[in-house]
Amino acid sequence: MLRIVNRVLLGFAGLVLVLLGGSVLAVGLGLKPPSWWIHDGRHDVLLSDTARARWRDDGWWWPTVIGVLALCVLLALWWLTAVLRRRRLAEVLVDTGDGEGALLRGRALEGVLADEAGRADGVQRAQVLLTGRRSTPEARVQLLLEPHVDPGQALHLLTTEALAHARDSAGLAALPAEVRLRGVKHRAERVS
Repeated sequence: MLRIVNRVLLGFAGLVLVLLGGSVLAVGLGLKPPSWWIHDGRHDVLLSDTARARWRDDGWWWPTVIGVLALCVLLALWWLTAVLRRRRLAEVLVDTGDGEGALLRGRALEGVLADEAGRADGVQRAQVLLTGRRSTPEARVQLLLEPHVDPGQALHLLTTEALAHARDSAGLAALPAEVRLRGVKHRAERVS
């Protein structure tokens, strides 16, 4: 979802900037703008003194401007933190039983989990991503299934074997998983 919002916001901002910049350039080069356009000619300014001071005496103007700008800043900060935040879990905290803990690389656990899930019968490819916190990780698993595989059986094998082994070997109380199953695209079989 974040990737879609990111692309839509970047595309919209780029489109607005290209349209405004292109219109200013076109008017600056001598193109006659329509009567409703924001500036009239090459030597016209975008915001005149009268337009800038028109709403100054109204009591609602400055609180509205400040509120809208503050909202824009907050949305931009939220967007920046969402883009910069790491989604992949770097380390998993393993309880060693002696009061201390060991750190297991998240990519190592992802690789082992994907390898074991991919070895199941009828699974063509498996991808795993660990998210969450290092003491309570969560797995996102994508399985690409062959056409003859029962999805329920593939899901059962994943939960009882691969996820259970990963949970037990890392000493985790639980390893919740979001599993997405997709079938391999294939041609229709002929029935005779």
